[in-house]
Amino acid sequence: MTAVQSFDVAILGAGLAGRLAAWLLVRSGARVALVERAGPDGAGSAAYVAAAMLAPLAESAIAERRIVDLGIASVDLWRAWLAELAESAEPVFFQQDGTLVVWHARDRAEMSLFTSRVRAVAPPELVAQRLRALDGKGVGEVEPALAGRFPQGLLLAGEGQLDNRGALRALLSCAVSEGVHCVWEAGEVDAGSLPQLGIHADVVLDCRGLGARRAWPAQPGQTAQHSQPGLRGLRGEVVRVHAPDVKLHRPVRLLHPRYPIYIAPKPNDLYVIGATELESEDDSPMSVRSALELLSAAHSLHPAFGEARVLELNVQRRPTRPDHLPAIRVDQRTRVVRVNGLYRHGFLIAPAVTEAACAVVGALLNGDPAAHAVPAALRWPGMIEAVTEAPAHTVGARSGTLH
Repeated sequence: MTAVQSFDVAILGAGLAGRLAAWLLVRSGARVALVERAGPDGAGSAAYVAAAMLAPLAESAIAERRIVDLGIASVDLWRAWLAELAESAEPVFFQQDGTLVVWHARDRAEMSLFTSRVRAVAPPELVAQRLRALDGKGVGEVEPALAGRFPQGLLLAGEGQLDNRGALRALLSCAVSEGVHCVWEAGEVDAGSLPQLGIHADVVLDCRGLGARRAWPAQPGQTAQHSQPGLRGLRGEVVRVHAPDVKLHRPVRLLHPRYPIYIAPKPNDLYVIGATELESEDDSPMSVRSALELLSAAHSLHPAFGEARVLELNVQRRPTRPDHLPAIRVDQRTRVVRVNGLYRHGFLIAPAVTEAACAVVGALLNGDPAAHAVPAALRWPGMIEAVTEAPAHTVGARSGTLH
């Protein structure tokens, strides 16, 4: 018979949100267990293949204002937290040198669409401070490798990026050194199966992403045929290449009506190349067409990508809610808190979202009504919901936003 250990919090899922939560909660004095269906490398998580760009202004072209605000807060948190992690783990690559946006002359209309969307969504003061138009000379001064290739560009100052896999390693290392108990290769688990793993927890924090799909019931539509999944996966495709002859110094976004891409330079001449998501639950390997589109667009940015070595062709599904916004659900009866729906914005918004989820967990541990115990600064509008979950293996939940 498995001996049972008691913890204040059991965290389900050791992706980005789970590792952040484990580190934050154990540092607050909680006894924490981290349970993951796979191994400690995080290879099955969306965070493992992400470009990890911290670009709230750039994302405002395709996202809502709440994502921008969460991203602004999270960039500040990343800067502070990575400095703290570096005291006990290998330093994680982090830079905040801005995002360069470029386009080919024939795609100038895409620039007008991009800037109009940014101005419509992002805080006006942020746009005024950070959005800087460049002529061809300015593009070359910002990125010498692109000198003479683009007659115009935009520099979004203050934006950044980090090393996704380095961050996952550092968070786990520091969490374990602080005393987090880890259970690896646990298979498919939920709150009800923790005793079988020898774990009893006062509060359960569910960070499983798409693994928690059954806990996020379908959203009703006008008819049964038009109901929306409470959580679905959106396919993302990312290529990693080694390109020592390119020499970019900051993330670059290439605007295009059909194949917009981003290129994030990492240490040791590695580049992460990706595009917008595909409305598909398919997680099969990348197609030849997708690979050609991504790599051809990269080659059009800089011809030296033609000699790059392809290291990885990655596919991952991002957990997405119907409104494309993150949510935290708390059932005070079962003492289960669920955080999900980070969508394509994982690294951009995870710190602020996870910090709020940990505040809810702390409120439960302290015996306080969760909504009133969460600091006002962490109560992002509509993100925290009180729910009464249906019994296991049934569908439906009653929910209401905590104000």
